[in-house]
Amino acid sequence: MSTVHRPAEAPVKRAVHSDRTPPPAGGYSKAIAAGPYLFTSGLGPQDPDTGAVADTVQEQTRQVLTNLRALLRADGLDLDDVVKSTVHLQHLQRDFAAYDEVYREHFSDPRPVRTTVGSDLMNILVEIDVVALRRDPAA
Repeated sequence: MSTVHRPAEAPVKRAVHSDRTPPPAGGYSKAIAAGPYLFTSGLGPQDPDTGAVADTVQEQTRQVLTNLRALLRADGLDLDDVVKSTVHLQHLQRDFAAYDEVYREHFSDPRPVRTTVGSDLMNILVEIDVVALRRDPAA
């Protein structure tokens, strides 16, 4: 077995959890904090209390952003700390404008950089993951 040597100042990674978000659907962490960054997994539109999923892309986008906000807040961050988002839409051409309208309501300028792609999602219309930057790296 080989040993990996890391510099003493290498950031430690730690899992971040929130009971205000749906549980992971597989073997992964909801979020990992590493140095000044927080990386989230893709979160879907499930209501954390009921598991219900709304019908429209607008409602689903609102719930995904509510779930993301809860996960970010569990580590002392908020949507204004997001620097990058990746968005997966089940129906990219059909739903982009409606999703984007809701998305814009939740982020202030300067908005995060964003990649939006069409994906084959599992019975949902939208999934979003983000990278947030901690303003105070000592926190």
